[in-house]
Amino acid sequence: MVSRRDFFRGAGAVTAAVSAASVSRVAMAALPEPVLQTKPDTMAPLVPNSGRPYNPVVTLNGWTLPWRMNQGVKEFHLVAEPVVRELAPGMKAHLWGYNGQSPGPTIEVVEGDRVRVFVTNKLPEHTSIHWHGQRLPNGMDGVAGLNQKAIQPGKTFVYEFVARRPGTFMYHPHADEMTQMAMGMMGFWVTHPKVKNPLIDAVDRDFCFLLNAFDIDPGTATPKIMTMTDFNLWCWNSRVFPGIDTLNVRKNDKVRIRIGNLTMTNHPIHLHGHEFLVTGTDGGPTPKSTRWYEVTTDVAVGQMRQIEFLADEEGDWAFHCHKSHHTMNAMGHDVPTMIGVDHREVVKQITKVVPDYMVMGERGMADMAEMEMPLPDNTIPMMTGQGPFGGVEMGGMFSILKVRKNQKAGDYGDPGWYQHPKGEVAFEWTGALPEPARFAAEGGQSMPRQKPGPTTEVKVRKPSGHSGH
Repeated sequence: MVSRRDFFRGAGAVTAAVSAASVSRVAMAALPEPVLQTKPDTMAPLVPNSGRPYNPVVTLNGWTLPWRMNQGVKEFHLVAEPVVRELAPGMKAHLWGYNGQSPGPTIEVVEGDRVRVFVTNKLPEHTSIHWHGQRLPNGMDGVAGLNQKAIQPGKTFVYEFVARRPGTFMYHPHADEMTQMAMGMMGFWVTHPKVKNPLIDAVDRDFCFLLNAFDIDPGTATPKIMTMTDFNLWCWNSRVFPGIDTLNVRKNDKVRIRIGNLTMTNHPIHLHGHEFLVTGTDGGPTPKSTRWYEVTTDVAVGQMRQIEFLADEEGDWAFHCHKSHHTMNAMGHDVPTMIGVDHREVVKQITKVVPDYMVMGERGMADMAEMEMPLPDNTIPMMTGQGPFGGVEMGGMFSILKVRKNQKAGDYGDPGWYQHPKGEVAFEWTGALPEPARFAAEGGQSMPRQKPGPTTEVKVRKPSGHSGH
């Protein structure tokens, strides 16, 4: 193991000779105790009790990994291991992750921190960790075979570097990556600014989550690792709606949301009721001259987007991926479109042979949210979740931003459903339809049409040769 004296030379310099190294059994006794978490709830922010102060993030349906200070070094301990993750009530998946969960815990540090991460491998195969987006010594970059030897089962390696720039990053394996990421191995990393940064504003609430996806056949619990595009469970932090917690804020809070994408496709993330600015990417905070207001931002594969907005509209606002199939659960890809086909006579004949037969999609798919279909064990409906007015008919990458004027500062609890003021809910009209009113401003055409002139006949002459060019 590399000595601490050789590791650091000055506040920001790291010796080029340092690389990810195996930890001996003797040294294991000095490791920070690994902290495990198995609950799928959103944990309270971890306020730092050592090191530089900062305003901590809240990981949606996740948590922040504690650390210890050791002679000026911030030390963490990650354990790569098989985990059981509840995707939503009624469905659990057998995944691989870190410290009891998939994704693993968020790591929070401050710009300039000297960081040491111990990684213990309890998987049935070798692994490594790549610190996605970080500036660090080449031997700490985590690509097995290129920058380091792979971490074999039962071994512990150590990564040491300085958190050189503020921003939002990710971590994931670079060893048998197709399998290990498909099984859920990933996590978030946030580096807070050391001093006030002109491009990084203070916020009241700071959320983060990863976009990930699985292909799990109904009735099973283990992802199919060979899937390239046809995933059936689109997740935020390995949770699907209605298992995704709501984002609860106080009216007029300045809110930041950090979103990382480690799926196999892009995701246009859309927020209702507010406009936001994209204030950060994997490369760091964006220049203010490049920012403009949006309600949807596309997060490509391997990218991070940081959005900020003023939560100045009370209510329960939808927040979701705008790819419609990504707001569904356990969706089959081979279901034919039956809209407009009258099955009634055929169904009578089929049910004589198959009593439980059920027609799907005859009038659209909304009926699926209301039918109590028998499902295989460990499977959740495609569209589920109840709102104050009935079924929400969403799944997958969907949650709700809850803005309340009486939500206390620092309170992330669910305030319940929004109580709409009288007259502010759309309603059924049952009276006679009045004649449509016409606004004077509608007028007619802005300019009168000219009277048609004489008909012009266009004569086309086919060119011959190149004369006249």
